Amino acid sequence: MVATAHSSQEPRWRRLPEERPRQIIEAALDIFSERGLVAARLEDIAKAAGVSKGTIYLYFPNKEALFCEMIRQMIGDSIAQAQDRYATSAESATDQLREYMTALWGYLRSPLFEKLHRIVTGDLQNYPALLEFFMEEVPQRSMEVEAGIIRRGIASGEFRPVDADAAARMLHALFIQHSPWCAQRERIPFVAHLSDTAVADQILDFVLHALQPTPASRDAGTRACP
Repeated sequence: MVATAHSSQEPRWRRLPEERPRQIIEAALDIFSERGLVAARLEDIAKAAGVSKGTIYLYFPNKEALFCEMIRQMIGDSIAQAQDRYATSAESATDQLREYMTALWGYLRSPLFEKLHRIVTGDLQNYPALLEFFMEEVPQRSMEVEAGIIRRGIASGEFRPVDADAAARMLHALFIQHSPWCAQRERIPFVAHLSDTAVADQILDFVLHALQPTPASRDAGTRACP
């Protein structure tokens, strides 16, 4: 579901020119997460990427544009692809929701999320337009994927009639909140004994049971059939 940072060990100066935008984006992620958006300078990002500051300007006009493209490439595009795939998938809504949330959990427990979370909870509030962009590009679009799956589950009779947007928001929040707890599980007694897989399974079990049709909704569905 989620793109991860470039793992190549090849020296930066030997990469092909077409790899430079990604190279710059990877460096920006590190600098933004270490220093915050306010303190981060394009000169520092260029140095970390192994390119000149002028090279950055060939691809990104300013720090804000670089941040936006970083978000698109590292996670936004993956969410958009998931949204398209699930909209046309023949899988059951239950399987779709389980698959998507498992992939989301993998992202939430990755070094990429740790860095992005540090940026977002740091000084991103000093850039209202960027904060709005991030919220629309990442959590909002992810919840749209989840809500779409829930609506398909309601239509198929797998899930009871609920407010799909509210259900997606609650589901998303459960996963988001558990991620920092699990990142410090040695200090958090109520998850210290649980693996990442166990935590995700518990959340999904809780949510899927909450979405199960009630006897009344099953009866209504039966009566609606010709």
